[in-house]
Amino acid sequence: MPRKIIASMFISLDGVVEAPDQWHFPYFNDEMGAAVGASLNTAEVLLFGRRTYDSFAGAWPGREAAGGEEAGFAKQLGDMRKIVFSHGRPDLSWRNSEQARGDVAEVAAALKGEPGGDIALSGSVSVVRQLLAAGLLDELHLLVHPIAVRKGMRLFDEGEPSIPLKLLKSEAFTTGVLNLVYGPDTAPPTGGYEEAAAALGE
Repeated sequence: MPRKIIASMFISLDGVVEAPDQWHFPYFNDEMGAAVGASLNTAEVLLFGRRTYDSFAGAWPGREAAGGEEAGFAKQLGDMRKIVFSHGRPDLSWRNSEQARGDVAEVAAALKGEPGGDIALSGSVSVVRQLLAAGLLDELHLLVHPIAVRKGMRLFDEGEPSIPLKLLKSEAFTTGVLNLVYGPDTAPPTGGYEEAAAALGE
């Protein structure tokens, strides 16, 4: 099977994806932990933007070293190949980390053509946007939290071309979080007001 690129995002009801550490944790439970783990189980490569990489690299190596209940997941992340997109020179001291050689679309397309497990992202909004625009993202996993954050960066920019998506899976957690999985829609609905009015019998 060809490799897939799978992106997972914590997102609020009003579309905010920035700083989930400020609003996400009250909704975390075993259901969400299983969903997050499942999206990484088939992956061998992680893609990161600079900010998300710095956040992960500042937390997970220490959790692995501490040997607590998160150590197993931390080791899984540490063992994976990690590719960081940055215009600067990031600190790549977390093992198996490297800086991308090329832009997002070039690197992602090359990776998809190689054999191996899937390619995953967690967060990294700018990278996800570029993958969507280039038509390279196979699955977009959105964990929609029942909260309107009211400030912060949103997943989709205004003024950009529309991106049709197809719902592949949905489930509701006991916390009210929706786990929605989308893929590209190669045959989106067509029609306009006349067709809608006819369907409503107007």
